[in-house]
Amino acid sequence: MSDAPRGPVRPGAVVGEAEAEALIHGICFKTGPPRRLGVEVEWLVHDTRAPRVPVTPERLETVYATLRALPLTSALTVEPGGQLELSSAPAASLMECVRTVRDDLDAVRAVLREDGLALVGLGHDPWQEPRRILRQPRYDALEACLDRTGPAGRFMMCTSASVQVCLDAGYDEPGPQGYVRRWWLAHHLGAVLLAAFANSPMSGGRPTGWRSTRQLRWTQIGTGRAGGPPLTSDPRGAWARHVLDAPVMGVRRDDGPWDVPEAMTFSEWTRNRIPRAPTREDLEYHVTTLFPPVRPRGHLELRMIDAQPGEDGWIVPLAVTAALFDDPEATETAYRAVKSLAERSLGSPAPHNPLYQDAARLALTDPELREAADTCFRAALAALPRLGATAHVTDAVAEHLERYVRRGRCPADDLLEMPDGESRGPHGRETRP
Repeated sequence: MSDAPRGPVRPGAVVGEAEAEALIHGICFKTGPPRRLGVEVEWLVHDTRAPRVPVTPERLETVYATLRALPLTSALTVEPGGQLELSSAPAASLMECVRTVRDDLDAVRAVLREDGLALVGLGHDPWQEPRRILRQPRYDALEACLDRTGPAGRFMMCTSASVQVCLDAGYDEPGPQGYVRRWWLAHHLGAVLLAAFANSPMSGGRPTGWRSTRQLRWTQIGTGRAGGPPLTSDPRGAWARHVLDAPVMGVRRDDGPWDVPEAMTFSEWTRNRIPRAPTREDLEYHVTTLFPPVRPRGHLELRMIDAQPGEDGWIVPLAVTAALFDDPEATETAYRAVKSLAERSLGSPAPHNPLYQDAARLALTDPELREAADTCFRAALAALPRLGATAHVTDAVAEHLERYVRRGRCPADDLLEMPDGESRGPHGRETRP
């Protein structure tokens, strides 16, 4: 959601369908040794004394102006509903990523604390209704586009938060660290990560019946906007066709509201050139309006993980994912653990398949997902020291394994079991692991 263009929309080179497909094919997977890691952490922002009362836009804008002046290493952006996001720079190691983002979060929390505000780690706001505070042409167009499929789009834009882990695509050559296998693993391990870290069981003050209501909202948006391509032996080709066959969200303008086509794919736009011919810049922007659970942008974005409770809860999915992708022994264990889950997708792309739906609704009460998660977490724990992880990080992963995975639970269960959905709570004090 933080991919909004900066500056005016300038004319560029017109792009045709064949050229567009070639451009996407050439840049979606930047191959090479998997060395870098990144994370994007989104947070709800609540008043510490009245978390169910929406924070006024004026109050948020005042404190966000102070935050924008901080000398942060990570990029700080504001989401349409006022959520905050910190996006790390690509890091050379897990611990570099952890240290820089944690330092930035400490600085952000200090400013918010002065105003009685707090970052809240929940995948979906349990109480508040969607309320958009950003009035920009991009978000006006996105809202108009998503409203055609129902209210889920507004919830996604304004009441959701996540932990997104970014990984190098991998080698061009076949093998455990090749991009084809890492792409496949990202989708199937993604269901396990979704289940293990599900943390959004409520909306409007009531349980929804889904442990990850955030993932439910994404699914409800539809296959064109939030679905992925079919998994084939040619991920580049499959993604390129998916992008071209996806509906255009909006046609950018400098002067006034953007056009929001009723049902026009990018391929159709290259042919009909209405209301104007698309450019390379339009193609690049179009890719940012697609929200599959795994998005290739040169690297891989894993987008299926709910925001996590506690100050350092976000470190656990980052560490587990990094270990399972970048340690060869752990990668092989994870591949074997999720291979049996593949048939549950019934050949349908994520997240619109039974595997992802079970992960979002049942989480680790599903026996197969629980078994796969237990295997993967144990493999990650064994691998983390080899990646240079500190005891702080390994202890956090071990705690999640014992508290949730081995008991067939996820963070959503804590919220469901407390009276009136208060949890420990979103604002409860937790000991830093």
